Amino acid sequence: NLLSRIFFFLVGGMIIYVVDIGVDFWVASRYFCQEQYSWSILILCFRGLSSLVTQIFSYEWFKNDWEGTDTGKLKLVFLVHLFQCGIFISTYWFALKYGCQVAFKQTSSRDASEADPSNFILKQAIDAVTDINMLRMFKTFLKTTPQLFLQIYILMEHGKTHFYQYAAIFMSFCGISLSVVDYQISLRKSLPDKDEFRVLSKFVYLFYKLLTITSWILSISLITLLSVRISVILLIFLWICDFTWTLKQHTTFCKSTKMEYLYRTVVGIILIFSFFNIKGRRTKLCISIYYATHTVVTLGILFVYIFWKPAIIEEICFTIVGILTILSLVLGIIFLGFYYSHFHPTTYGRPQACSDEVDGVAGQKDRVKTGRFQNFLMQ
Repeated sequence: NLLSRIFFFLVGGMIIYVVDIGVDFWVASRYFCQEQYSWSILILCFRGLSSLVTQIFSYEWFKNDWEGTDTGKLKLVFLVHLFQCGIFISTYWFALKYGCQVAFKQTSSRDASEADPSNFILKQAIDAVTDINMLRMFKTFLKTTPQLFLQIYILMEHGKTHFYQYAAIFMSFCGISLSVVDYQISLRKSLPDKDEFRVLSKFVYLFYKLLTITSWILSISLITLLSVRISVILLIFLWICDFTWTLKQHTTFCKSTKMEYLYRTVVGIILIFSFFNIKGRRTKLCISIYYATHTVVTLGILFVYIFWKPAIIEEICFTIVGILTILSLVLGIIFLGFYYSHFHPTTYGRPQACSDEVDGVAGQKDRVKTGRFQNFLMQ
């Protein structure tokens, strides 16, 4: 059962990954043909940045997990990541490999003990899927969420809609939904002190994340219509605040200092759009301040339109956008409260070192897996 879910997840993930790339280049080419060069460049920049960051983390994890292996293999893996194919080779391939190994061992031997090699390989398969979900989470907030903001802003500014714009928005919503839920599922499976993520809790968590993110993106789009400069200053200011907060948390996610600062930079970007608990601590006060700030900023933007820019209201269908912004914010906060009061785990993972070395089976040194999720906890 678990193996079949892992297999379908991997195949579906690879298909979505390829389709997402195709949609990005299709939308970028359409904007380019319409001489909207700035939109086309921005879409490609989001894609390039997310791909670069995920490849860097994928290679770093591979290097840490295979520490002590021959340099020839590492050089080959480096070249694969350099050509932006590392996620397929070093992550999806390993997950499929371990899954097939477990399936073969379980069919040949019905009795499985705690020390059975198949259990060890199954743990590696689950950890490989966990790595995939982490990389997808990075990509979601480096590429998918900014692109959703860009597409909504373009629709609000120009009013003209095309099929490829709806396709990009649809893929963005699907990408955000799948990544946040899959990430939480992997978190529950990877940390033994986390409760199982059931169907109802999945939907509550999905609506909490999706609605709060949607409300915030609509708010940023509105302020961007007023002034692109003010919007950029606001986003930079928020990133500085978020990055400073990650510094104060003293995260220990990576082995090297440079990678740790890159990790904190990425988390700072993620925190612009959604709250993350990166240390596994109780953060009732932090999350309250976070969403209270978003609520105040959102209401402030709407009041600016009502009292200072009434002429723009009719041009951008302000009533519809305003209602959607407030409605998604209120519903998102309601789902947030319902999730934290009924479905949120009461115990938290204890911070550990960045890497927990696993002994090989039968004296063989196999892939060293890390306890990365215990140092990056999205709540």
